Amino acid sequence: MEQTFAIIKPDAVERNLIGKILERIEAEGFRIASMKRVLLTLPIAEGFYHVHKERPFFKDLTKSMCEGPVILMVLEKEGAIKAWRKLMGATNPAEADEGTLRKEFAVSLEKNSVHGSDAPETAVFEISYFFSQTEIIP
Repeated sequence: MEQTFAIIKPDAVERNLIGKILERIEAEGFRIASMKRVLLTLPIAEGFYHVHKERPFFKDLTKSMCEGPVILMVLEKEGAIKAWRKLMGATNPAEADEGTLRKEFAVSLEKNSVHGSDAPETAVFEISYFFSQTEIIP
């Protein structure tokens, strides 16, 4: 069983989309191994997105992730990383396929409602950044 990391971002939380997104996650066969609602601080967001530190969007990205609460999750499923990326859709909602979360819920490229790990190594880092092993129930 593969694990991946997922975030319901502040823009989606603010628009009361948590339940709709969770319903889609479960309908796609994911099991939620852990979940919590938190308000990120700027240093935490900067540490999490450190791989993008030199990119022009880093400051706006980290600031936007602190604008309201987020839902952090560890999802499980065979092929979870690829399956979650497919369900999320393209980063830019204008390019996302019909039926994906970003096509349905994203407001813009910057407010694209969800985040997910892009590789096994990324998933390991992202999960451990926010969750201790005792918080994850396989």
